Amino acid sequence: MKWLTQLFSGEPKEQNTNMKKYLIVGLGNIGAEYVNTRHNIGFKVVDFVAQQQGLSFETAKLGAIAEYSVKGRKLILLKPNTYMNLSGKAVHYWMEKENIPKENVLVITDDLNLPFGTIRIKGKGSDGGHNGLKNIQLLLNSTEYPRFRFGISDQFKKGQQVDYVLGEWNDEEKAKLPERYEVAKQIIESFALAGLNNTMNSFNGK
Repeated sequence: MKWLTQLFSGEPKEQNTNMKKYLIVGLGNIGAEYVNTRHNIGFKVVDFVAQQQGLSFETAKLGAIAEYSVKGRKLILLKPNTYMNLSGKAVHYWMEKENIPKENVLVITDDLNLPFGTIRIKGKGSDGGHNGLKNIQLLLNSTEYPRFRFGISDQFKKGQQVDYVLGEWNDEEKAKLPERYEVAKQIIESFALAGLNNTMNSFNGK
């Protein structure tokens, strides 16, 4: 109960200065026309986490930021405002600003190659043709950073990929999203508390 005593005594909360930090990046595009699109699932996940924590995002350099702590870990939620294709600028800036190593960064993105709602967490890998991941890889000069892929499926006809990705969820998908958001929140906190490997073992494919 030391934290409670400090809260009312005005003593400095010294333990917070050495709190381990994690950067949780939700990828998406800014603008009202993109809010509910499949490509913006990263934004939606971190929005859900912030809402559950009673937080509001604040505009900051190269993005919107919200922060909270869980069991001695500081989680910094980031929504880049650079548009998807330049996501790496925001990721690199906030990693440098907060002195967060690659292994403590989790990038949340959509994935056409996975069935809707399917989760795949990896510690490294290619960009898979995803422009947001491509730019992050370029700016970090590395493919070795954790990423959380959220399946959006590939139910589109030839030549309609862009319209599909930038289209909105169908009614069946919308009904299932709240449960998927809750799982995503558990993944984010597991990543910070239990580590990447344990999180992959617990959640991949679920």
